[in-house]
Amino acid sequence: MSSWTPFPHDASSFDYAGDALWQHWERLHAGDQEPWPEDEDSQNAWRAYHRGDFQTAVALGLKAETPSGMNAANKAQSIYATYLVDDEDEKKELFEEVADRAEVAARENPNNINAHYQHAYALGRYSQAISIVKALAQGIASKCKASLDKTLELAPDHAEAHIALGAYNAEIIDKVGGMVGSLTYGVSKDKSVQHYERALELLPNSAIAKIEYGNGMLMLFGNKKVKDATKLYEEAAESTPADAMEALDVAFAKSELSDD
Repeated sequence: MSSWTPFPHDASSFDYAGDALWQHWERLHAGDQEPWPEDEDSQNAWRAYHRGDFQTAVALGLKAETPSGMNAANKAQSIYATYLVDDEDEKKELFEEVADRAEVAARENPNNINAHYQHAYALGRYSQAISIVKALAQGIASKCKASLDKTLELAPDHAEAHIALGAYNAEIIDKVGGMVGSLTYGVSKDKSVQHYERALELLPNSAIAKIEYGNGMLMLFGNKKVKDATKLYEEAAESTPADAMEALDVAFAKSELSDD
């Protein structure tokens, strides 16, 4: 495995060594509802993930050979690909790997909440990389939706799945229109907004929930919601991150505002 791009921000406050991981677990995993792992290998994989050492998190997570270790590996690789990989072919390859691993993990352990979610997340990001229209034509979007539905069946308060379903509805409407989206894929503006709003109810201080809701508003309503979307981005940029992923979310929000 070639050396990955290092986490580009100060990670000193994201070191959850020893008991600190347990003490902060509920806060760190409020969005994905990941159960506390009892084995040390999985815990260390999550420690590496939270401090932004994504390549180590993948290696440790796969080595652990546990559901939680696999979830740590998959989340680390997906977040790395989302934020720190510029090459589109490399990005797609990383998401494909995660989708394949998560699909197997979900099949082996159907009650593993985040096996289903990481399968959906990787497919969703892969779809964005190849274009949503192509993903729809290839049936990838329906697989993503099925995994998100399963995630919420197992964990109704999985905020990250609500965010993803909000984006799923918004992306399809943006690409094929409301009528075709409704008749062919069962999506709607109301469903999108409901999922985004539910995510913010569960995670009122989440930068990524606000970023994605802002994106969704622009896709669903265009210029009519520019002020609302900008406000959400501004709030996201002011968030205090608790780990590397959240720091990347905040940095992204700031970069988007500076580009305006």
